[in-house]
Amino acid sequence: MNDLFETQREMRQRREAAIKRGVIAVLDVGSYKVSCLVLQFSNEEEPESAADVTMPSMGSFRVVGVGTVRSNGVKFGEITDMGETERAIRSAVAKAQKMALLRVDHVIVCFAGGRPRSYGLSGEVEVEQGEVSERDIGRVLASCEVPPYGQDREAIHALPVNFSLDHRTGLEDPRGQVGARLSVDMHMLTLADAPVYDLLECLKRCDLEVAGLAFSGFASGVSTLMENEQQLGAAIVDLGGGSTAISVFMRKHMIYGDAVRLGGDHITQDICQGLQLSYTDAERIKTLHGGLVATGSDSRLDIEVPNPLAQWENDRRTVSRSDLIGVMRPRVEEILEEVRVRLDAAGFDHLPTQRIVLTGGASAMPGLEELAGRILGGQVRIGRPLRVQGLPHSSAGAGFSAAVGLALHASHPMDECWDFEMPVDRIGTRRIKAAVRWFRQNW
Repeated sequence: MNDLFETQREMRQRREAAIKRGVIAVLDVGSYKVSCLVLQFSNEEEPESAADVTMPSMGSFRVVGVGTVRSNGVKFGEITDMGETERAIRSAVAKAQKMALLRVDHVIVCFAGGRPRSYGLSGEVEVEQGEVSERDIGRVLASCEVPPYGQDREAIHALPVNFSLDHRTGLEDPRGQVGARLSVDMHMLTLADAPVYDLLECLKRCDLEVAGLAFSGFASGVSTLMENEQQLGAAIVDLGGGSTAISVFMRKHMIYGDAVRLGGDHITQDICQGLQLSYTDAERIKTLHGGLVATGSDSRLDIEVPNPLAQWENDRRTVSRSDLIGVMRPRVEEILEEVRVRLDAAGFDHLPTQRIVLTGGASAMPGLEELAGRILGGQVRIGRPLRVQGLPHSSAGAGFSAAVGLALHASHPMDECWDFEMPVDRIGTRRIKAAVRWFRQNW
């Protein structure tokens, strides 16, 4: 029987081959927008100018094309209209290709749908030759017992986050070290299979080959968390249009992922209903005048809004900014309370640091940092993605955190369990293989 992990290896090989050829794209399929970045790789070790990048070089690449379009067929981070989503993806990729003057065939994609669930796995084996080898790594990963998470869910991440050798722990790569017993802690993230299949089918219709799939909370953490935050522990809260992705990082690995099925679009809908505005007008007013913490002057600050009942040109309607804040704040409080519940369930309060980073397109609301500090506790800051070479300033905001994180992940991917050879006679191996069987069917 062929190794069921072979398709995962082929996926990574496909990505590596595309990078060696010099071009690959990353695609963030969200409820509010679809964003595409075309990356051009070179053999240069350092960026052209130190002023162009404020991060360590992680595989020399440059963003040469950007395409962003409004997403009309995605809700809660999941596809609800295949035709609309296909058109949005084709349009975003076409815009990025036109800017880059390059054709793209391979994409790495992320999204926040699928009701993610996290599992902590562990395994332990005897070291065969006294010195940890690649085979020992595969054997200890194969020894992890995968819980019965259901036939309707699929695993997209299986990250070894910590190795221990005898009494030494915190090892990132134990290969070549001497010891008797090797153990591993692994984090596995699963998604509902239907949203994943829908996304893969949509990409196939767009004539794109998938070279990787990631949870958007993972991608946002890669681009937004500082090195000490990833090492000591921090949570990333990516407030998107239709959902809010949550992830917790520790020792530079994602150890928890989840999502709240609420986002910026729900705030806009509340404004539509509360102030009787069209969606377009509500989004504009939210962007220009919105906020979450009222001051004494807000009740005296009038905002002119369209009046659908107006009969004369000077028949205008106004609302105070305090009224607008009064509509927006309850929904944001609801989102943050849901985030707090999930962080508590993840044991976030037991981490060495209590740093929470807010990012995503909806994180730009004035007063969010203060309100989140009250509800979530800990140290809260607004995070923007690290600058990468060639990224236009217009695409460097918090709304592009996931896309930039995918670019960094493409250039410096983390090891996952299917990157190692595993013995086929281990029960644990068969269970893990079953957990990712869908790769074979789709890629």
